[in-house]
Amino acid sequence: MKRADKKQELNNEAFEDAITGAAKQKYLLRLYIAGSTPQSNRAVANIKIICEEHLKGQYELDVVDLYDKPYLAAGEQIIAAPTLIKKLPLPLRRIIGDMSNSDRVLVGLDLRRENQK
Repeated sequence: MKRADKKQELNNEAFEDAITGAAKQKYLLRLYIAGSTPQSNRAVANIKIICEEHLKGQYELDVVDLYDKPYLAAGEQIIAAPTLIKKLPLPLRRIIGDMSNSDRVLVGLDLRRENQK
């Protein structure tokens, strides 16, 4: 095998490893809700559907009711509920609303580019 061919093969392998590594990242998500309102219930249901379709087995979702555990929101700068915070992988992202706009949620989770459908 020629030296250039071997170098190209190594570059291809590194690229494929990077892609599969990125696809296997663990997502740490926290959804802040305010009680058992219809909007909160929709947000929980919608984010669970999105996660199962796009992150099956690669995510941890914590749902925090601000009425029950307001201390968990300390330092998170929660200004509205429901709010989803993607803690990992970095960068940290916040998505506000009932998660019904799946395209917007996927962009916020860095699973889809803004101009991609």
